[in-house]
Amino acid sequence: MRKHCSYSISPSLKIKDALLEWSKSCSHIVWLDSNRHSDKYGSFDAVLAISEQTDKSFKSFKNIDEIELFVDEQKDWLFGYFSYDFKNSLENLDSENFDGLGFPEINFFQPTKVIVLDGDKLKFSYLDACAGEMEDDFSRLLEIADEDKKEKDDHVPVKIKMRIHKDAYFEKTQIFLDHIQKGDIYEANFCQEFYAENTNIDPFRTYKNLNSVSKPPFASFMKLGSHFLMCASPERYLKKNGQTLISQPIKGTAPRGSNAESDKAISETLAKDPKERAENIMITDLVRNDLSRSALKGSVKVEELCEVYTYEQVHQLVSTVTAKVPEGMNPVRLIKETFPMGSMTGAPKISAMKIIEELEETKRGLYSGAVGYFSPNGDFDFNVVIRSILYNAQNKYVSFSVGSAITAKSDPEKEYEECLLKAKAMRSVLEMG
Repeated sequence: MRKHCSYSISPSLKIKDALLEWSKSCSHIVWLDSNRHSDKYGSFDAVLAISEQTDKSFKSFKNIDEIELFVDEQKDWLFGYFSYDFKNSLENLDSENFDGLGFPEINFFQPTKVIVLDGDKLKFSYLDACAGEMEDDFSRLLEIADEDKKEKDDHVPVKIKMRIHKDAYFEKTQIFLDHIQKGDIYEANFCQEFYAENTNIDPFRTYKNLNSVSKPPFASFMKLGSHFLMCASPERYLKKNGQTLISQPIKGTAPRGSNAESDKAISETLAKDPKERAENIMITDLVRNDLSRSALKGSVKVEELCEVYTYEQVHQLVSTVTAKVPEGMNPVRLIKETFPMGSMTGAPKISAMKIIEELEETKRGLYSGAVGYFSPNGDFDFNVVIRSILYNAQNKYVSFSVGSAITAKSDPEKEYEECLLKAKAMRSVLEMG
């Protein structure tokens, strides 16, 4: 059982920085931040979930059946992730490519403490065993928020390597195009890794720098033991709110302009671009099909199709698909029927995933998986893990991956440039600090 308490806070407080700073000593952390983006489906501004592995009440789950049972019976918070390779447990697929990160396929934990930032309120939800710590924790957060802390400028630039070089990228893109011409697939999301070995980074600082560059609506920071995620995702994979499901696939990317006039022109061009729209429409149709597996008949709707959303560094085409599901359906089943996000695979989904495994050179792991939570009432919200830096502190291995959609109309040179554009934020944060 949990105890709950709500505190009013001043808007001028640097409460987000304080929450992250305060959580640093914990072994398990998930931080989700909307960066104040206007989202009709959003539930809060930000949420912090923490646990200590030494806590008597600590529960972690790396088995999907245990998660399904917990969500169904315990009706409490769970925070964590499904890696892209969870697909192998859902379909007759495998992943034998190189993996420098070594993240578990699935990793969730029941947090001892959950703190939700909702407007000018901090809402605490603590397990009974630590409920007596709320007042002291709130006081400490106010102290940290009031401190004028200057961070040391001790960043050591990280030398980034590319796993697939340009010529090899073009060769592989051509093989994708050959598959498309043969009718094996219509679209595939082809990803490549950028990495560094024998490297130490400060994950908290790296996340703050990455988030400040991008300010995305589905940012997240995660620490699970020695595994870290620093995520600046603009994309929602799937949200359940009561009987409503919401998925918001992204396909179609363009850079921001150098001034207001050019920025508007680029946005308008993206909105009309036949190749980018075709990419998005194919994936939107795939998502509609995924949601229809559990949806009540006739309830799947496309609320937005190829809408331009503008972020700090790029414009994106976003579609919004909703559906109604029967009351009482286990939330984990809804994940199983739609995972992974269609924007990160292609169409048809299984054929695309098989070809992707043959042509990509690294195991995706958490990249293009999903981070989020299950709430006590059976709702959930998960992002798509893109525009993200992954770090195994024990192995001293840093990685980020980027991808683009290959379709019949793809120009390999333009796809390569799109990948470099998407890599820009992560690369600049690691190389320059």
